[in-house]
Amino acid sequence: MDGQTWERMWGHVERVHPDGGAVAAAIRSAARLARPSVPPVPNYKLSMSIPEWLQAIQTYMKMLQYNHTGTQFFEIRKTRPLSGLMETAKEMTRESLPIKCLEAVILGIYLTNGQPSVERFPISFKTHFSGNYFHHVVLGIYCNGRYGSLGMSRRSDLMDKPLTYRTLSDLIFEFEDSYKKYLHSVKKVKIGLYVPHEPHSFQPIEWKQLVLNVSKMTRTEVRKELEKFARDMRMKILKPSSAHSPMKERSRGKSLSPRRRQASPQRRACRRDKSPAVVDKKGDLATLNEVGYQLRI
Repeated sequence: MDGQTWERMWGHVERVHPDGGAVAAAIRSAARLARPSVPPVPNYKLSMSIPEWLQAIQTYMKMLQYNHTGTQFFEIRKTRPLSGLMETAKEMTRESLPIKCLEAVILGIYLTNGQPSVERFPISFKTHFSGNYFHHVVLGIYCNGRYGSLGMSRRSDLMDKPLTYRTLSDLIFEFEDSYKKYLHSVKKVKIGLYVPHEPHSFQPIEWKQLVLNVSKMTRTEVRKELEKFARDMRMKILKPSSAHSPMKERSRGKSLSPRRRQASPQRRACRRDKSPAVVDKKGDLATLNEVGYQLRI
């Protein structure tokens, strides 16, 4: 973490914490901070049911805690290949720092890899409150004919949902009803495609295969669109609409040069990971966890 980002984080602490600069000064001047706890990464056991396994993953995320510091500790670029994002997820388990909603989605994908009966897909929300727009994302789950979710949020009812919803629209409407409790109106909902279980895939995650402007639609219209999309997903009809797809480029009237058409996955695989290190200074892990604890609401 560079010095400018480090100081910006402390400035955020002073603005949002009830005790202002006092709590920041107390942490920064402390000669010794308690060693932060490092929760064990959950391990799947054959005796576990899928709902039990999902609950173990969600419990692990909650032990990491939500990041209230105003600084995201892990860089998540949505256009990165799945393999690169899984490396970031491994880093999350090593560092055990607080996370936000986007990081929780990547971590949830990483921890549910290897469970072919569990389909994972991103669900994004755009909401409006008090003149401002807010964005949130969770990891949708489909297994054995039921829908649920994993995730992280400041609000307990805007993250994980049990694997009990019969339809995708039931799950989305449950989130919409939860938002209403906080006077947020949902403007848009974006649904992505199933994420492959191959952790070494060079395919990026498809984040918004279906985009619904729900503020201008009735619930009947929203349900119809969601159920058609969910049915096509289950039948694996839908394909990624990636910008790297030659067919998609041609449909837009664009052409690909011969060099781009001949680019192979092996060549793309050689690109160097430019993600910055999260923490460079020894002892900062305890400090960051203490800041997250003080700002927790």
